[in-house]
Amino acid sequence: MKTVSDILKSKGNAVYSITPNNTVLDALKIMAEKGIGAILVMEGGEVCGIFSERDYARRVILQRKTEATPIREVMTEDIYFVHPEQTVDECMAQMTDKHIRHLPVVEDEVVVGVISIGDLVKTITEDQADLIRNLEDYIMGRGYNH
Repeated sequence: MKTVSDILKSKGNAVYSITPNNTVLDALKIMAEKGIGAILVMEGGEVCGIFSERDYARRVILQRKTEATPIREVMTEDIYFVHPEQTVDECMAQMTDKHIRHLPVVEDEVVVGVISIGDLVKTITEDQADLIRNLEDYIMGRGYNH
């Protein structure tokens, strides 16, 4: 089973963040520029929140806040983390259980990456495709000595 570390090796471990005083517009600009669905909110090197596309829809648009609103007013403060050695299945279970789509990855109390539900789905589908290919090869006798 693949781990969070495997995902980060494949996708990279860039961590994008803003401060609680940055605005919603600041966050949206970075998210659009980097093609990401969530951004960490950090202060003094520590994660104090996360702001996602869902937060924008639920807390900015629906509550009629402006894009000048500070992130601290609309960010999600209950953050769940994973560690590099955790498996894809463990992460998928945590995301499903907590109804979240992004998980910061922490190693030795330092954020070393962020994984999304899309990263997990991609990994699972690639693993399944490999398994199917290997089973087909086995059934057809390709690559095996009898």
